Amino acid sequence: MMQSHAYQHKNIAVFGLGKSGMATARQLHLGAAHVVVWDDSEARRKAAEDAGLTVQDLIGSNWPEAEALILSPGVPLTHPLPHPVVDLAKKAGAAVIGDVEVFLNEKEAGLLIGVTGTNGKSTTSALIHHLLKSAGKPTALGGNIGTPVMDLPELPEDGTYVLELSSYQLDLTPSWRADVAILLNITPDHLDRHGDMQGYAAVKKRIFQHQIESGVAIINIDDPLCEHIASCLAIHGDGKLVPISTESPVAGGVSVIDGRLEDQTVSDQSWTMDISTIGSLRGRHNWQNAAAAVAAARSVSLTPAEIREGLQSFGGLAHRMEEVGRIGKILFINDSKATNAEAAEKALVSFKNIFWIAGGREKAGGITSLEPHFNRIREAFLIGEAADHFANTLEGKVSYRKCRDLNEAVHTAADAAGKAMGELAVVLLSPAAASFDQFTSFEARGDAFRDAVARLVGEEIT
Repeated sequence: MMQSHAYQHKNIAVFGLGKSGMATARQLHLGAAHVVVWDDSEARRKAAEDAGLTVQDLIGSNWPEAEALILSPGVPLTHPLPHPVVDLAKKAGAAVIGDVEVFLNEKEAGLLIGVTGTNGKSTTSALIHHLLKSAGKPTALGGNIGTPVMDLPELPEDGTYVLELSSYQLDLTPSWRADVAILLNITPDHLDRHGDMQGYAAVKKRIFQHQIESGVAIINIDDPLCEHIASCLAIHGDGKLVPISTESPVAGGVSVIDGRLEDQTVSDQSWTMDISTIGSLRGRHNWQNAAAAVAAARSVSLTPAEIREGLQSFGGLAHRMEEVGRIGKILFINDSKATNAEAAEKALVSFKNIFWIAGGREKAGGITSLEPHFNRIREAFLIGEAADHFANTLEGKVSYRKCRDLNEAVHTAADAAGKAMGELAVVLLSPAAASFDQFTSFEARGDAFRDAVARLVGEEIT
């Protein structure tokens, strides 16, 4: 784990004791900082006490003498209003920062790759990490993707940290500076926390802040807001600008057009590769992720041969267009992470001959925006609270059946797909709805789908 030294004997307050907050508080405590912690959850406060941490109400009591407040990313910093603990800290002259800021002060060696964007952060970060690892390079993956940064190992000088960063984390990291910084896209999200699109884009742009001449800025120029940021960086920024695109080849960058990847980042060493047959990188959105990951890998000196091998062996992320089984000409895809129509669209445009499992707790707008892609769906199998409403949208356009639960939907869809003639049939769980009507999380829903498919595959084998 990342050892804490920079805050030795300093007074630090930690508000929010989720995974990242607990990891940070624990490491600061082990590094001889004077730490006080608080969380609204009694269970989390009890866990902190059991870990030997000092628990103190940071709102209801006098503000402690603290040089810094380590704030959970989920706590409002500026919008719609600062959380009361933020106001108390600022009035006392304490810096308000996040765990990534602490990490930067503790990190002693290794390069730093930062990845942000509204969509695709996790896949891109995981792919970069995989490319480095498969090439035998010391690397660690963390941040918003799951592993708290203070739980990451200390890497040697030739190691590389790959951090997925949300807008909330960037907002709490004033000294952020990456050796390689990636901005994938900017679409409306978290506007309640950033005021408006201008505020949201400004925070995302911080991924490139403080870069020096040796730094690399990788940015998707297909996105209008990102293209504007790229133009600003070209004029005012330091370091190397590397554009990526899935629409047209880009000089000095990486493009993926119709599945054909072309890397022109090193002028005399351009190379191409067909990635259209890599199952874990299906779809234009994944081509964008691959372009960014390849640009990052080249920026830290991986060879084309190392990258080719890494792309071919990348297994993808769980619950994101994940292949979980095959029976003859039936392919089973777990896309449980698609909790709204925009996310489900990416899967629908990536396949044909689809036997679609959809439904759950409906999000605003339902699935009406998916109508242009209904011609790809052979039949729909509807589950959960949204089943009736989804059925109304599909009526007269797509054949559908309502199923009692996910297990029934899997079996019914597989049976229908098995009777389909000709090309590959795809049983696709891409719910376009939240999971909370029947499951505790989209992960639990995806695991249930995977288990149901495994039973079917086992029955087929026996």
